[in-house]
Amino acid sequence: MKIFAGMMRSTKAATAIEYGLIIALIFIAAMATIAAVGEETGKMWRHVGSEIDAAM
Repeated sequence: MKIFAGMMRSTKAATAIEYGLIIALIFIAAMATIAAVGEETGKMWRHVGSEIDAAM
């Protein structure tokens, strides 16, 4: 706990923690977006496959 308290008094450490939190939030948003786009792309290709099967 003493280490954490010392880090909070240091402006460099506080800035590093802030940047870490920002990067973590960006990463979470990117992963959610990639997952959503991946799901929609999968649905599209399944639809294309079923349309091709129906056409044959």
